[in-house]
Formats: sequence, structure tokens, C-alpha cells
Amino acid sequence: MPTIAIATLACMAGAFLICGIPSGLIIARHSSEHVDVRKVGSGNIGMTNVARSAGGGAAALTLLCDAGKGYLAIMLGRLVVSQVAFGGDFSQTAALGASGWSTTALYMACVLGHVYSPYLGFHGGKGISVGLGAGLGFCWPVTLMMLVVFLVLAVPTRYVSLGSVSAAISLPIISFAWGIRGVAIVPLLVVAAVVVFAHRGNIKKLAYGQERKFSVHKRGGQKDGR
Repeated sequence: MPTIAIATLACMAGAFLICGIPSGLIIARHSSEHVDVRKVGSGNIGMTNVARSAGGGAAALTLLCDAGKGYLAIMLGRLVVSQVAFGGDFSQTAALGASGWSTTALYMACVLGHVYSPYLGFHGGKGISVGLGAGLGFCWPVTLMMLVVFLVLAVPTRYVSLGSVSAAISLPIISFAWGIRGVAIVPLLVVAAVVVFAHRGNIKKLAYGQERKFSVHKRGGQKDGR
């Protein structure tokens, strides 16, 4: 097996473990509300449910931690791969390069680690915040365009799920338009499919007009268990 493949697989395992750390669960438990987000609201450990159950401060910290672990994991992975396979030439791991498949595979591992956290019985978040952070390390122009898609749909409607699903679907489309081709696009298709699948319940609620709009829990307020 080529050196780059071995290094990529090893770094994918590391990225999966790093991004599987349930930041939202830990932060909400240690917030002023001391809440287990798996038992309230949607039961999800992501930023949106943390905001609804533990407040804006906890949600902001969750977003920062989830995005941060994604960025850290993919950048460390790219650094290791560049050292092992390219003599330290970090540019060789660029998404548009000949070895771009390695970086898109690392990106996939980051998102999968968050969605299927090994620390929570392979249950986790929905991959959006960690995908943002990892995306900045994967290909920041593509990620910023995805962020625009998210904001255009999520902000006016206050449906975070609508923006999230739309951004996920746009990932392989924007990446292809940006010049990412061949095998490198495959992990991005997997990411899009996994994120959409993780939002399947939200999609059903959106279709029936039952999806909840984004809200922030106020200290001392009643937790909504819907």
C-alpha cells in the first residue's frame, strides 16, 4: 500500500476520534443549566439543541469547540500526510492537488466522527459545525460558499435544518464547480449523504410544517421537551 494511503488512513482514524468528542454534551452538562441535551428537545448534542436547552453562551461555546476540533483534526492530518508522503510540502495536500483525495477523505472522517461518535455508542450530532471547521482546513473558498447557502436559507426562515441540509447538498456541487474532480469528490458525496440522512427527521417535519424554528433557552425558563 502506498505511503500516502497508509498515512491518510491513520490520520482518518485520528480525525474520527478527535471529532467524536461530544462537545455539546460536555458543555451543556457543565453550564448553569446542568442539562443532558440527549434527554431534552431534539435529543441532539449539536449547537441548535444546546441553544434551546442550555442557552446562547453554551451554544456559542459548542459551535466554537465543534468547529475547532474539525479544523484541528484536518490540519493535523494534512500536516502528518505532508510530512510522511511529501517531505513536508504542505501544498501537496491541497484539495485541488493531485492528492486532494487524501484531504477530502480526512474531511469525511471529521464529519463521520461527529455524527457517529465512538464515545456515545456511535450516535452524535449532525455534522454541521464540525463540517464548518474542517471545511476551512479542507478548502476555505468552498466552505465559505456553503456558509452563504446556509445563511441565505437559515437566517430569514430561522430553520437551521433547512440551511444545514441545503449546505450539505451544495457541498459536492460547489466543490465540483471549484475544480475538485475524480476520486476526491467521492468522500464529499458521502458527507452530503450522511448529513442529509442525519437530518431525515427534520426534513419530515419541514415537509409537514412541524419543524421548530431556532430559539435560545433563557436561564430559569422551562425546557421544551418536544
